[in-house]
Amino acid sequence: MSDPEATKRIRDLRDEINHHTHLYHVLDSPIISDSQYDSLIRELRDLEEAHPELLTADSPTQLVGAVATESFAGVDHPIPLLSLANAFDEEGMKIWHRRAQNLLDDASFDMVSELKIDGLAVALTYEEGKLVRGATRGNGYHGEDVTQNLRTIKSIPHIITDPGYPKLLEVRGEVYIPKSSFQLLNEERTHQGEAPYANPRNTAAGSLRQLDPSVTALRPLDIFIYSLGYAEGGAMPDNHWDTLQQLQIFGFKVNPNNVLCTSLADLMNYFSLWSEKKEELDYGVDGLVVKINPFSFQQHLGSVGREPRWAIAYKFPATQEITKLKRIGLSIGRTGTINPYAELEPVNIGGATIKMASLHNEEDIRRKDIRVGDWVIVERAGEVIPHII
Repeated sequence: MSDPEATKRIRDLRDEINHHTHLYHVLDSPIISDSQYDSLIRELRDLEEAHPELLTADSPTQLVGAVATESFAGVDHPIPLLSLANAFDEEGMKIWHRRAQNLLDDASFDMVSELKIDGLAVALTYEEGKLVRGATRGNGYHGEDVTQNLRTIKSIPHIITDPGYPKLLEVRGEVYIPKSSFQLLNEERTHQGEAPYANPRNTAAGSLRQLDPSVTALRPLDIFIYSLGYAEGGAMPDNHWDTLQQLQIFGFKVNPNNVLCTSLADLMNYFSLWSEKKEELDYGVDGLVVKINPFSFQQHLGSVGREPRWAIAYKFPATQEITKLKRIGLSIGRTGTINPYAELEPVNIGGATIKMASLHNEEDIRRKDIRVGDWVIVERAGEVIPHII
């Protein structure tokens, strides 16, 4: 690709990614799946690596999420809530592991494997054992102050009663709505003549951004704490696994399915197990989060751009089924954009009945030669919006 062509493609990709980032993180209204978004990011990163002179600090590959909305006060994160690089197969995990080991002078290391919850990341700050602030991730550096809404979540302690807590403590977690609670919520809405919510993740995000905390309190929100942000004025363990155990002692809810892996083989077995069992969980997951355990190794590895070198998201394969395309419809977006969608013969994918799928745009329809009456492959990845591949 020539430099002028690369310049144009990079500019177009950045505009498209920024648009979808805004839809996902600010408006909670994504129109493409996680796998489609990841594909755009990968293409942009590959082009920037091939043309490093075109890399800019404000590129989506160098950022984390979206800007905070103006509905809440802004919060600066003392330590950024970074995003994660993705691996999509065993070879990708081996490459990540080998690269980390090389940077650590061939040192061996344990890894903590955690289920990647499909929710909304938040940071909780405690002073003298009392919850004083709760904030969304936002763009990783600046989030939204949603303290009063987070106080309505029963699994978040307002006060740490264990006497060993640090005087200043920040923990990070993922807010979500359990599948069973989401089903009951939609049944109640349907009974009252209201439209059902689209999916648990978007509903959790919208609930957390309610200006009236009493509305948030009516939503069945829950949380898993997944890491320490920082601690001052008190001793904490020197590794991630023991820190999670200590946070449990402090009263935080930590996922009981986390495991400590001593090898890649352990990790692959854990991945295979939950690839098959994930639908049995009462919350949505789209992969694993794998973290190198010792904090000293994490500090040595550091981060590159928007991503820590010591952690990675290992994504589950997208779930696919074949069904019949009944009709192609059009919807008008909030900004006036025309978005095509597919009406399908109902099909069960990943435990959900799918009747509609995204068609992205007219160019995508022509490229795939999609026509009414066709039998099509529908993919549901990341549990957001299905699409036709």
